[in-house]
Amino acid sequence: MEMTTKSRSKSSQQRVKKIISYVVMSIIGIVLLIPLLWMVFTSLKPMEEIVRYPPTFFPEEINLGNYLETINAFPFWQYAKNTLFITVLVVFGNVLSNSFIAYGFAKLAFPGKNLIFALVLSTMMIPGFVTMIPQYVLFSKIGWVGTYLPLIVPAFFGNAFNIFLMRQFYLSVNNELIEAAKIDGANHLYIWSHLMIPLTKPALITIAINSFNGAWNDFLGPLLYIQNQEKYTLQIGLQVFQNQSTTQWNYLMAGATLVLLPTILLFFLAQRYFIEGMDLTGGSKG
Repeated sequence: MEMTTKSRSKSSQQRVKKIISYVVMSIIGIVLLIPLLWMVFTSLKPMEEIVRYPPTFFPEEINLGNYLETINAFPFWQYAKNTLFITVLVVFGNVLSNSFIAYGFAKLAFPGKNLIFALVLSTMMIPGFVTMIPQYVLFSKIGWVGTYLPLIVPAFFGNAFNIFLMRQFYLSVNNELIEAAKIDGANHLYIWSHLMIPLTKPALITIAINSFNGAWNDFLGPLLYIQNQEKYTLQIGLQVFQNQSTTQWNYLMAGATLVLLPTILLFFLAQRYFIEGMDLTGGSKG
């Protein structure tokens, strides 16, 4: 009887702790969502309501026409097509290169493997601003400035964190599966493409999501390398639109909402794989 009472008391305490943790996380989530909600609500207001004092959080009058006006105010669809072109190639390059390189570090034996892998990981400590000028000089000398190549080609040469992430997943795959495939006559290229990639889908989807977000929302890269207005991305287009005249905050917020919408939808559609993919232990496979 005493053990039952203690068990119930412990269960009740765990339930209370869980409820408190959910409440705290919900409050933090709401606070973090306030800037996003402010942007969306501002995009639905007429300009007269935006400049009114004191300001209002919820729109008194919903004006969906702001979105149509924004799309027509600058070459939105042209910039969206440019951004999508860059993003798709960057995602493809990152998924392909990082999974391929990580397979070598995880499942192949070659001299100096651990040292090379340590050097690859050490590149994460180098700030991007340090390599920005040397990269620009290099791309300028080979004639890539003014094209999309500086934004796309680096994705095909791997990323230290993504390589580390994929390597952790590959290490969790039982080597007996690879040995069995070798006995059947499969080479490493076949094993990587037909065996390892299907088993590490959460990590690949995580890399794809991060790559999509990085390429879709990239502002500095296109600002440095793209000079032709017809090749602008959405991020540059919004900045140009803001600088054209007196800022119409309702139109600008509508444009920002449209630009942000694909990344939000992608995360909600693939969040289960994203959470699994960020498990750096790689889970248990094989």
